Amino acid sequence: MNASHSLENRKHISRREVLRRGLYGTAGLMLAERLAPGAMAAVTASAKPAVKAAKAKSVIQIFLWGGMSHNDTWDPKPEAGYEYMGEFAKAIPTNVDGIQVGELFPLLAKQADKYSIIRSMTHRNNGHETAAYLMQTGHTPGERLAYPSVGAVFAMFKGKEYKGLIPPYVVLTQAQGRFSEEGFLGPKFKPFATGGDPNAQRFEVEGVVARGITDDRQKNRRELLNKMNTMGSAMASSPQLASSEDAKKAAYELILGKGKEVFDLSLEKSELRDRYGRHMFGQECLAARRMVEAGVPYIVINFPGGWDTHSNHFPTMRRQCPMLDQGLAMLLQDLKDHGLLETTIVWCTGEFGRGPKVDWQPPWNGGRNHYGNVFSVLVAGGGFKGGHIVGCSDAKGEEVKDRPVYPVDLLGSIYALAGIDATAKLPHPMGLEAHVLPHESEGVKSGGLLTEIM
Repeated sequence: MNASHSLENRKHISRREVLRRGLYGTAGLMLAERLAPGAMAAVTASAKPAVKAAKAKSVIQIFLWGGMSHNDTWDPKPEAGYEYMGEFAKAIPTNVDGIQVGELFPLLAKQADKYSIIRSMTHRNNGHETAAYLMQTGHTPGERLAYPSVGAVFAMFKGKEYKGLIPPYVVLTQAQGRFSEEGFLGPKFKPFATGGDPNAQRFEVEGVVARGITDDRQKNRRELLNKMNTMGSAMASSPQLASSEDAKKAAYELILGKGKEVFDLSLEKSELRDRYGRHMFGQECLAARRMVEAGVPYIVINFPGGWDTHSNHFPTMRRQCPMLDQGLAMLLQDLKDHGLLETTIVWCTGEFGRGPKVDWQPPWNGGRNHYGNVFSVLVAGGGFKGGHIVGCSDAKGEEVKDRPVYPVDLLGSIYALAGIDATAKLPHPMGLEAHVLPHESEGVKSGGLLTEIM
């Protein structure tokens, strides 16, 4: 066994040992750099420097898994008639002249100066898994390599400069499992899914907040463990034990200290929590803002409940759109109030949209099916201008009419604003050639970066 393999084994053993002792549970890999100094540096060594200075320090991705209808929301077509608009035939004005949104978004209508809407997003893929992969990697499904998601790429490039205790790539609250977000980068870049419910009396974050165990009891357990650790006291000068002790302190700081406080929404004023909405999504948005304040590079909010509305479409929209409207509108305002919007990208969309023509036939009875031909994306902050519309769909929202935007264009723009070189090589474990995003020479479709709103 050579020296590099031996070192790697020691790294894995130390991480496993800390996990075995229950110091930080499923959030464990966030402390890998502390347990094995320089481990992350080897991964990022091959990355090229960013092309431009970064404007965005953090990203909040609101993933509307299942796909949200563009006709009913951010690209309303009131002239298209009942066959296309169903129960939502009205468009309402926003605080930006010439921009309208669907009638279920009165709060976002008041914030249109803070965001832009891409109405010509397209990839023509109608499969949940393959479309999700496209939207979050920019690479074509079915290639021989399983590329990492945008969140994993952020964790890799931004993880070295990020000094926080919370992992650099966090999902609120459950990963969807449509594909392995870490790709070939491996488990160190897998998202940390918080679990729990931020709208509950106590947000029980997996590995951070223990169900049924008070903070005082946790502290008493720690003190008892320290008293029993006679070997550690006798060998205090040992470098190996010192490293283990540092890892233990960092883990407890996450469980009982500043790391845990980030997830403690009771520290916010009750009035602010009310404005976000006392529902799971609204409180997820508030938790995301607190993570941005803590410097977390990439946060995903997987909208609870999903948008896969083949049937019961209109009742589902009436239930979920007001929650999305309230939480997202307040998030934009709160980021602005905290001076964070200029350095935080917010982007919101599903893996595709929903069919513009309502399917009234049984068993759907007024549903909308998968639709990747054209759909809408909301982007804000971090260098994206507000108050603009990019591209447009045709009169019924069936096809792109002007300025197609493809996944590589959207992700490439996000990377550019964050100072990540989209042409940089990624470290494949078998040494294969792999880059953050594919190039047009590889046959990928592109309409160009979103320079009109950057």
